[in-house]
Amino acid sequence: MQNHLKNETSPYLLQHSENPVNWYPWCEEAFDQAKKEDKPIFLSIGYSTCHWCHVMAHESFEDEEIARILNQYFVAIKVDKEERPDIDSIYMSVCQAFTGSGGWPTTIFLTPEQKPFFAGTYFPKTIQNGQIGLKELLLAIHEKWKENKEGILESAEELLDYLKTNITSGNPDFSKKSQEKESEEYLIHKGVEQFKAMYDPRYGGFGEAPKFPVPHNLLFLMRYYERGNNKVFLEMVEKTLLQMYRGGIFDHIGGGFYRYSTDAYFLVPHFEKMLYDNALLILTYSKAFQLTGNELYRQVAEKTAKYILREMTSPERGFYSAQDADCEGEEGKYYLFSNSEIEGLLGEEVGRKFNQYFGMTEEGNFEGKNIPNLLHDPLMGEVIHSYMTAVYEYRKKRYQLHLDDKILTSWNGLMIAAMCALYRVTGKKKYLHAAMDAQIFIWDKLREKETLYVSYRKEKRGQKGFLDDYAFEIFALLSLYEAALDPIYLEQAKALCEKVITDFEDKDQGGFFLYGKENEQLVLRPKETYDGAVFSGNSAMAYNLVQMFLITGEPKWKEKAEKQLAFLKKEAAQFPASHSMFLIALLDHMEQPDKITIVKKEKELPEDLSCEIPLHTTIHILEEETKAYPLKKDRTTYYICQGKSCKPPTNELVF
Repeated sequence: MQNHLKNETSPYLLQHSENPVNWYPWCEEAFDQAKKEDKPIFLSIGYSTCHWCHVMAHESFEDEEIARILNQYFVAIKVDKEERPDIDSIYMSVCQAFTGSGGWPTTIFLTPEQKPFFAGTYFPKTIQNGQIGLKELLLAIHEKWKENKEGILESAEELLDYLKTNITSGNPDFSKKSQEKESEEYLIHKGVEQFKAMYDPRYGGFGEAPKFPVPHNLLFLMRYYERGNNKVFLEMVEKTLLQMYRGGIFDHIGGGFYRYSTDAYFLVPHFEKMLYDNALLILTYSKAFQLTGNELYRQVAEKTAKYILREMTSPERGFYSAQDADCEGEEGKYYLFSNSEIEGLLGEEVGRKFNQYFGMTEEGNFEGKNIPNLLHDPLMGEVIHSYMTAVYEYRKKRYQLHLDDKILTSWNGLMIAAMCALYRVTGKKKYLHAAMDAQIFIWDKLREKETLYVSYRKEKRGQKGFLDDYAFEIFALLSLYEAALDPIYLEQAKALCEKVITDFEDKDQGGFFLYGKENEQLVLRPKETYDGAVFSGNSAMAYNLVQMFLITGEPKWKEKAEKQLAFLKKEAAQFPASHSMFLIALLDHMEQPDKITIVKKEKELPEDLSCEIPLHTTIHILEEETKAYPLKKDRTTYYICQGKSCKPPTNELVF
């Protein structure tokens, strides 16, 4: 049978379009049906490459018995968290309030008025290891709804009141705990001390397993190192970058990084690959290469970019969202090898050396198979890499790997910024062209006047954009401005900043709401400030507004930047290490980065000029000379300021 998801474009919703569950997408029809039939809502939120979403789908949503209970007693709604981050944010906070943690699949029970009254994540079909099963839970809630609906409605109102008080102002974990006015310097110091306390000196990374890359934390530590040349922080970054590359979290055969490591030493990953992780890691390895000159970091960034351009780029030049961890129902199956398999492919002698190089053994390092890795510090090198194409092509033909081929504005913005950075540190134009092509795609397919849209797939675009879409697209435009040295990108960034201020700003309390005036108005209007796997839209806007002021010098951008920083200072006070992008913005506000003002004489600037300018340098382009910035010798002139001193104007760019 087919349900109400059959005409959706989301790969996640389409995965459930032939379930026996009579799923609806999030729509008025579903809520009207619930009111008409006096049924509670069963809301399930996930995404197409989520392993435990697959497990729950196979166990429960494809099961006739569970479907019969859901269809009889509930109205069931499916939501793709990547297309509706507003719904995901609200009901994830509900899940965290109920359980103390969150994750996907997210399972929420609502009244027909969208008010939550119970929440969890994954539930097995029936009771398992002491955990209630979905069957028992559904029947219990049905009985409760039938016998004491008034009590449920009352508890839903109480929960909503709690969430309005504790969630909507910012991050629920930190926003209310510390309102003291910390100094900017103290916040920076507190953040780096927290990173030092969490750092794993043996294996790199922060905290215990599972370990996530969280590249923006590394970007902050590099920025902090640049500020004071404290090598301890650079060593923390380098240890982490090296260990991640050498471990199994990096795909040594096909390039790119997996989602996270399930262990402390980065060997066994969760095998899904996300566009945003790889974008931020390209950005981080590019920065590390420019900072240290270590060629390995450039190679890792380029191997990752090669993977993106080969497997994650649409014919129209937008970037796809994700590749699945599961293959034929087994996590990681696509990526794993046996020794005999490699020896059969490459021949016994070469295969044995290949296996040895990548730490692969007869007994295997993961469920009897092998994850290629370099953690054992192999001695061989270039000869082995000449066989990589053969292994890659063989792997590609063995099994089919699910691709989430929707194109998200926010994640594309991050990849555009990453490609710009990689171009600037390598001088290879293919990366700049990839960034510019993706920007054309966004402007053509995901924008109407000044309004952005969330997603695009099969010639259909999704909802009107949320804060992250605007913030990350502005981040991309500023990166393109710096890389292409074309003021048109700066003008586009300015227009989108104005749109964010008009549609998303909380004029009274500060900060920006997750959804704007043009979006559907839900039961709560949250602000997200915490930097998770990706930095928050509020952190990104702090960075963007600071950069707008540094580039233009216009007072209005200074005022907006300082207002946003003041808002985030309160949010970050308890645990600033969880707000690393905000800390970068704060550092830039406190101590301005190096700045170059380019006064143009010729119509075209020298080719690849931005590749000679270090990353994180403020670039200001003047189309003609001014009283403050006259031309020298009637030629294009460069004014360079480093630290608190400025060099004499010059016609030759030298840093």
